[in-house]
Amino acid sequence: MNRLRVLFVIPGVARGNSMIFARRQAESLRRAGVNVAVFHLRSRTSLALVTREWVRFRRCLRRFAPHVVHAHFGTVTAMFAALAAPGVPLVITFRGGDLNPPSPQASVGEKLRAALGRMLSQMAALRAARMICVSGPLRARLWWRRNRAVVLPSGVDPEMFAPEPRLRARQRLGWKEADRVVLFNAGGDPLIKRLDLARQAVEQAKLHVGGLRMQILDGSTPPAQMPALMNAADCLLLTSDAEGSPTVIQEALACNLPVVSVDVGDTAERLRGVAASHIVARHPEAIARALAGILSPPTRSDGRRKMPEFSSNRIAAELQRIYLGLARSPRLAMTEDPT
Repeated sequence: MNRLRVLFVIPGVARGNSMIFARRQAESLRRAGVNVAVFHLRSRTSLALVTREWVRFRRCLRRFAPHVVHAHFGTVTAMFAALAAPGVPLVITFRGGDLNPPSPQASVGEKLRAALGRMLSQMAALRAARMICVSGPLRARLWWRRNRAVVLPSGVDPEMFAPEPRLRARQRLGWKEADRVVLFNAGGDPLIKRLDLARQAVEQAKLHVGGLRMQILDGSTPPAQMPALMNAADCLLLTSDAEGSPTVIQEALACNLPVVSVDVGDTAERLRGVAASHIVARHPEAIARALAGILSPPTRSDGRRKMPEFSSNRIAAELQRIYLGLARSPRLAMTEDPT
C-alpha cells in the first residue's frame, strides 16, 4: 500500500532553534509512520531569492509528489505554499505572530510589516483545505472559513521533556544549588515578549527572595539543553504582549516547573488547575508577588498531569486524521515503505 506523503513548508533554516517545534512535529509524524519531507523557505523578503526558492520548491514538489502540503506559518510562508502548489491540498498552521497584532511598543515600520503579514495570512486562508490554530483566541482572529480551522497546540515530546531531580539538572548546567532562578524566554523578539516588564518584576521580587536571578533565553540556547533548563529552574515567567500557544509553557508543565504568566494566548487554559502556577495581571507588582509566593520556598508544580492535552503523540494522531481526510485515497496506509 502507498504511504501518506506530507510536505512541510517551514520558514527559516534547518538548524538551531529556528521553528524547532515544527521540525519536532515532523519527527513525531515520522515515528507514527507518515512520510514527511521538509522544505525550508530560506527567504521571505527578497524577490530574487523567493523566485529561486520557488524553482527549488517546484522541483521538490515534482520529486516528492505529496498528498498534502503543510505550511507551518502564515504570512509569506502560507501564501508561497498556496500559490506554488496548486491542486495539492493545503494545510496551514497559524502560530501567533502571523495573525496577532504587533506589540504596542513596535515602531511604525514594524506595525506596517505586521499588517501586511496578517493580510497575507488571511488571503492564504482562502486557499487552505484545513487550518490549524495553536489556540482558540488565535482561531478567533481568522476573518473567514473558521469552520475549516481546528485548535491544536504544537505538542511536546513526553520523553524529551520529563521531570528530573533539580539538583542533578543544576549540576549538569553548572548552576549553584542555593540560587533562585527564574527562566525567561525572550527569543528573537524581546520587545513583544516584554523583557522590560519581566526585569522590573524580578527586581521587585528580589526584595523578598534572596539570591534571585533571571536566566534569559535569547534564541541561541541549544534545543537539547531545554529539558535541563526546565528542571533546573525554579519558575518560568511569561509576560508577552501577544502569543499563540507558547510551547515553552507546555515544556514547563511537562517538567513540573511552576509558571507565572500574564493572560495571553492559551496560557490560562494550560495553567487551569495546576498547582504552584498563576495567571497574573500585567503589572510588575502583581508578577513579583506571584514569584515570591512560589520561590519562598521553591516548590514544583503538578503540570505533568496535563500532558495528554498537548503530547506530541496525540497531536501527531490528530494530524494524521486530517491528512488522510484530505488525501482522499483508500489505498493510503500508515505502514513503512517496504524499501
